[in-house]
Amino acid sequence: MLVRKEVVCSTEYDALKQVIVSSPDFMRIGKVINETQKQYQAENINQELALAQHSQFVSVMRAHGVTVNVLPPQPALNEQVFTRDIGFTIDSQVFIAKMAAEIRATETDYLKQFLATEGISFQEIEAASIEGGDVIIDGDTVWIGISKRTTMKAINALANDLPNHNIIPIQLKPEILHLDCTFNIIAPNIALIYKNGLDESAYQALQEQYTCIAVDEQEQFTLGTNVLAIGNRRIVSLPENKRVNRDLRAQGFNVIEVPFNEIIKSGGSFRCCTLPINRS
Repeated sequence: MLVRKEVVCSTEYDALKQVIVSSPDFMRIGKVINETQKQYQAENINQELALAQHSQFVSVMRAHGVTVNVLPPQPALNEQVFTRDIGFTIDSQVFIAKMAAEIRATETDYLKQFLATEGISFQEIEAASIEGGDVIIDGDTVWIGISKRTTMKAINALANDLPNHNIIPIQLKPEILHLDCTFNIIAPNIALIYKNGLDESAYQALQEQYTCIAVDEQEQFTLGTNVLAIGNRRIVSLPENKRVNRDLRAQGFNVIEVPFNEIIKSGGSFRCCTLPINRS
């Protein structure tokens, strides 16, 4: 059972201790809500394969000492597997996202019910809209993507709630769903980045702060930046992203390759499918 004192998350790369996931029992592409889904709408999702891949991912996390809490999937919520979007943890506070897509708005209700049952307090963001895939934390700095899903109004509202943090908006190109589809911090001072997903000033700002491992256009489509750091330089990544994985290993990372190609058809990968509650 989750307990309040265990809620802590100040980076994207400290050892992952506890996380919330949701199984893709009812995953399918219905109404297309991102560019990736457009490519796969006709063939749609093989639910049996998606379930098997997600189960393997969960097993890998548990094998590396992560407590995995499962948010029960709901039949009407086809995108519920992407738990990162509906909330995010900054320090000891869980924030409930304000979803931009109406078909995903109900997901936050089930997250609130789950957290209340587990005795975890949370704070809702009322300003429209902000999603967890756009929120990347690194100590006192919080990078937030300005996208079709996250607005400056919502970013300013979050900044008011976090007066001790440096909130830095990052302008994304229109075709990029969330910030974690073009940028992800994986260790102190090290990040994955897809240059063409950002405007030039945003790219330069990130280059000045981090040693950046470049992701090319082909591997951005297969969500090469959307890896999951589980701590101690261990990274869960897609086997197909061979160049990214090679470059990560060259930087001394332990790359754990997990098949996830069925789930990424809907526009999200490992980071999208995990809502960290405890990193320490």
